[in-house]
Amino acid sequence: MIQDEQIEFGGSAAAIRHHYDVGNDFYSAWLDPSMTYSSAMWDGLPKDAPLEEAQQRKLDYHAESVGAGEGMRILDVGCGWGGMMRNLRRRHGAAECVGLTLSEEQLAYIEQSGDPGIGAVLSNWHDYRPDRPFDAIISVGAFEHFAHPQQSVDERRGVYREFFQACRDWMQGKGRLSLQTIAYGRMSPEDANPFIANEIFPAAELPTLEDIVVACKGLFRVERLRDDGLDYARTCEMWSNRLRGAVRSGVVDPAIHPVEKYSRYLRMSAAGFRMRKIGLLRIAFATE
Repeated sequence: MIQDEQIEFGGSAAAIRHHYDVGNDFYSAWLDPSMTYSSAMWDGLPKDAPLEEAQQRKLDYHAESVGAGEGMRILDVGCGWGGMMRNLRRRHGAAECVGLTLSEEQLAYIEQSGDPGIGAVLSNWHDYRPDRPFDAIISVGAFEHFAHPQQSVDERRGVYREFFQACRDWMQGKGRLSLQTIAYGRMSPEDANPFIANEIFPAAELPTLEDIVVACKGLFRVERLRDDGLDYARTCEMWSNRLRGAVRSGVVDPAIHPVEKYSRYLRMSAAGFRMRKIGLLRIAFATE
């Protein structure tokens, strides 16, 4: 549990490492082969489509939302293990992809890709200073870490405003931003479960849709908005099943890995999405 490191911009390096640096081998045992640790997308797919296919659909959706194509330079804010960047390079022709992460294990994983068109930087978005502009920006599953629970609504929106301003400044003329984030639905911040807040994602705070709309005003306009919370419920349920299977097969050892904690977190998250206490926003933006 992180107690000492709280910074103005929410998810500190220590808070991120608390969740993401528990071992690449642990995550690879229950994520899909692309190591994508965010909600999959079943829109346009058969109802029984497997996780791998739905994750590919999600990666392509965000690439298409920013108009990814030949020769483009694209930034991935909160790049995880690099699945989005690999997809942008292999399937959409991006010339160069740069990812931001605060996880040393994720950085090491990406550096093993061997693709000179993919690079990662150990930095948060607030401190990042690119040497050249980008054509487009994608951020999946990072926005939840930008603010922290002790902030007021105005302070939280101020942080989000700075993020949108940074994205606008990093872009070359007109550009597009594709954002995916968990958000408060029927549940208020006061009702957030302390187990997830303290043990899984310390120093993180979910936004509301209103927070995002207010924060981006004058910088970006919303072109497309989806709430796919049921996709995330299904993803968490599949991850939970895969984690149990990895334990049964001996790939994951409960004596070494945080199996009980993650199993509880995945079950609780799935229930929250099913009951619409929380939602999953997918938002396509264009510069104003």
